[in-house]
Amino acid sequence: MIKFAADFSRPTRMLRRALGPAQVSTDETARHAASLDNLRVSFLPAAVIFPKDDAAIATVLRLANEHRVPVTPRGAGSSTTGSACPVRGGWVLDLSRWNKIKIDALAGIAQVEAGAVTAEIDAAAAKHGLFYPPDPSSLHYCTIGGNLALNAGGLRGAKYGVTRDYVMALEGFLPTGEKVRWGAPLRKFASGYNLRDLWIGGGGTLGVITGATLRLVPRPAARHTLLAAFANEAKALGAVLAIMRARLVPSICEFLDRPTVICTERKWGRAVFPQMPGASLLLLEVDGSVAEVAAQRSALIKLLRSAGAQALRDTADPAEAEKLWQVRRTCSQAMFQMGDAKLNEDVVVPPREYVRLLKCTRDLARATGLATPTYGHAMDGNFHVHMMYRRARPRERRRAEKGVAALMKKVIALGGAITGEHGIGLAKSPFLRLQHSPAEIGAMLAVKKALDPRGILHPGQIFTPVSVWRFPQVKVRLPWDKD
Repeated sequence: MIKFAADFSRPTRMLRRALGPAQVSTDETARHAASLDNLRVSFLPAAVIFPKDDAAIATVLRLANEHRVPVTPRGAGSSTTGSACPVRGGWVLDLSRWNKIKIDALAGIAQVEAGAVTAEIDAAAAKHGLFYPPDPSSLHYCTIGGNLALNAGGLRGAKYGVTRDYVMALEGFLPTGEKVRWGAPLRKFASGYNLRDLWIGGGGTLGVITGATLRLVPRPAARHTLLAAFANEAKALGAVLAIMRARLVPSICEFLDRPTVICTERKWGRAVFPQMPGASLLLLEVDGSVAEVAAQRSALIKLLRSAGAQALRDTADPAEAEKLWQVRRTCSQAMFQMGDAKLNEDVVVPPREYVRLLKCTRDLARATGLATPTYGHAMDGNFHVHMMYRRARPRERRRAEKGVAALMKKVIALGGAITGEHGIGLAKSPFLRLQHSPAEIGAMLAVKKALDPRGILHPGQIFTPVSVWRFPQVKVRLPWDKD
């Protein structure tokens, strides 16, 4: 393990003299805000840096290397795995104010700074008839820098892919302080090693991303939303497999199991489908030209009914569609009826193993005595399994911890992945060695050492197993929390 200074006060004073107090804050409120992300586990940094330009970032990294100060870049802090937590203290490099967006409609690209909010990139593209498809559930808050660091996905992943699929170029800084650009704003670029893709999904451990060139696509002319109810999860997942076999490609296909729907209905005080309370649901969207959407809608309705859908609603009206979407938008917060804390795992399994995964969640619920509501992006096999518990009850916390470990082992046995879009961060670090061989991890560490020889960038992330359950969760209201 790399050793850092026990006290960062001297290099912090040097940094304040170099950049000025406007760019380097040691205020307790600012430090606390930068100490945590959506995992809600706090590690207080010595200072928070709000760099005004490239020269400031270069200075931060130069001093950090010279004095062995950990540096944690961050944007909005919406990560669920602790990826933005300064677990070793040091300095937090806050890039949320770097939020410029420039659309080149002719080239079909967006040139964005790391702090640009994902939804605002798409909104800017929409003014030119263009579309930025990746849509994490936190898209109205999360920043593109975080999306790039974790290779974020989202609801539209089945049809449109993930963040990496839209990145033409990145720019930023090596951990040692030199400015670099990987790729170019060109449709074709084959010069040198593809270090761009090492940074994407690297959890911010290999470089500081300050900007990106993103590929945009034509905006769909029409959309149609469908909500279908099934008697149980096996029926709903069977319908998903039927959709895949038929080679239909909805832009969204969200699965909700019965426990998820039941807690949502309790929160609402009414059933989603009055004739089928507590049903397992599929929420689908199709998009494209008007003719394509009409054809897909017709084919999907026929297929869903033949696959066992017992109730169905559909609409092309955006306001009516939003009403259908409320079940998905509400379910995460509704789960807190089952416990005041949860471990949210974004596992991935192959289509043939969908039903086995859901059986595993039921088995875990019985074995732990804890609720395991599950929803997810069914067409790409990315399911969000939640272990609900009460943080004031140590026994429940320990059962939740054991349940997650059992889940990860099962996912690997099914040929799956321990994360699909949240990244490793801190929360999944104990399970990295389930997914990767010693040779694979050794290769990753070799890359890390080559790019970050002093290990200053995001130390303690990914490769060092951290039992985050051992740390108290901070009770804090974050911007994306809903009642």
